[in-house]
Amino acid sequence: MTFDELYRIAAEKAVYRNLGKQTTAGYVGAALLAESGRVYTGVNIDAPCSVGFCAEHGAIAAMVSAGESRVLKMVAVTKNGDIWPPCGRCREFLCQINDENENCEVLLPDGSVTTVGELLPHRWN
Repeated sequence: MTFDELYRIAAEKAVYRNLGKQTTAGYVGAALLAESGRVYTGVNIDAPCSVGFCAEHGAIAAMVSAGESRVLKMVAVTKNGDIWPPCGRCREFLCQINDENENCEVLLPDGSVTTVGELLPHRWN
């Protein structure tokens, strides 16, 4: 699967909406390609109590729920179509799900591709 295809899938998930009085979701959509070839998606959830999570976390949770842990490629896209690299928390979380995920390819805003390991050169463990 190409990054163009993953981008399209993630962008389709980035639909901003209100969930509650002050809770929103969907500003960012993420799509990740698992080792099996399946694609998992997620959206961010922002809650005023700071218990929300990133779109990548949602996609990772869906993947783990399906019995997988190895990610080959990932992309996160805002509702405006901008590409965002995973934050530090998402980078570390992905690596803790499966050590091989440091080799996961990530699409960057300038269209280049890097790995999670290159984005997170000094893991905490």
